[in-house]
Amino acid sequence: MKRTNARFVRRGSAPAFSSGAMTLVAFVFALMCTTVLLAVGLDVTGQPTPLLSTTMVNAKATLADAVTEPSEINPAPLQSAEGTPDVTGDATSPATILYFDGRPVRPVKTIHMKVTAYSPDARSCAPFDDGITASGYSVWTNGMKLIAADRRYKFGTLLSVPGYNGSRPTPVLDRGAAIKGNRLDVLFPTHREAMKWGRQDLAVTIWEYVDEDPA
Repeated sequence: MKRTNARFVRRGSAPAFSSGAMTLVAFVFALMCTTVLLAVGLDVTGQPTPLLSTTMVNAKATLADAVTEPSEINPAPLQSAEGTPDVTGDATSPATILYFDGRPVRPVKTIHMKVTAYSPDARSCAPFDDGITASGYSVWTNGMKLIAADRRYKFGTLLSVPGYNGSRPTPVLDRGAAIKGNRLDVLFPTHREAMKWGRQDLAVTIWEYVDEDPA
């Protein structure tokens, strides 16, 4: 009982805080409140306080301008290993310049033509199924991507047929008994592929070499 009473006496007789200590606690509490208000964007008068420095705002504006402004870089046409051009831009635009066999070419005009397909075997070319085109070139020329056309289109004329050879300019290197007027025959490696192409009415673009002498 004595030990219990002794503990009770010590708790009850603890000295109270002095007025100076209370003032210090109030000052610390007020300082903490001010710090919190400034952190969330308000000063002690209740007015908004900018949280971003002028440098950070300018950096954000510069980044936004860089993202919204369109690029002015226009890549030049690329030449592939096989000599066929990689199309960049609208192939039907008069301003478009591509490359074929290392030479620049551009579109001249577009005409509607009936386009069929053939293969180098006897089912399409008998009795001329020896693998040599009417121009004297092998059917393997230009990766077996070539066109048979009417005599009005001299050998080497470049035509682009939508859906054939990636719609790239392709040389006329062959003829055909039934290929007259606005009619073309495009070469495929197999008879099955040629039959799958069937007959199509397409807008064919004629190309010319930019560096060719008009005379």
